[in-house]
Amino acid sequence: MKQILLYPMAAFYVYSGVMHFVRPKFFLRIVPPYVPAHDLMVALSGAVEIIVGVGLLFPATRVWAAWGLIALLIAVFPANVYMAYGERFQAISPWIRWGRLPLQAVLIWWAYLYTRG
Repeated sequence: MKQILLYPMAAFYVYSGVMHFVRPKFFLRIVPPYVPAHDLMVALSGAVEIIVGVGLLFPATRVWAAWGLIALLIAVFPANVYMAYGERFQAISPWIRWGRLPLQAVLIWWAYLYTRG
């Protein structure tokens, strides 16, 4: 089962990373105001998502990619908090805005499954 779940996980992060470049406006909107260089941060986080997503597919890089993914999920957590509390996101369902917060823990756990090789 762990091996089967690896492929959708990798695809999800590669897709999400690509979307940072295809539709950056959404990602730019959720960067908290106190974070500098919004364009750079969106591009960097997108590139890292692509790199770790691909890295998960190869046994030689899987553990490093999983740890990198955990670090990325922790690093972007403030954007999810900003989105949950932000007045500018009221048009988005509260289930989505608030649901992203506990989802981060699930995603971290999922990545952690691959930190042992």
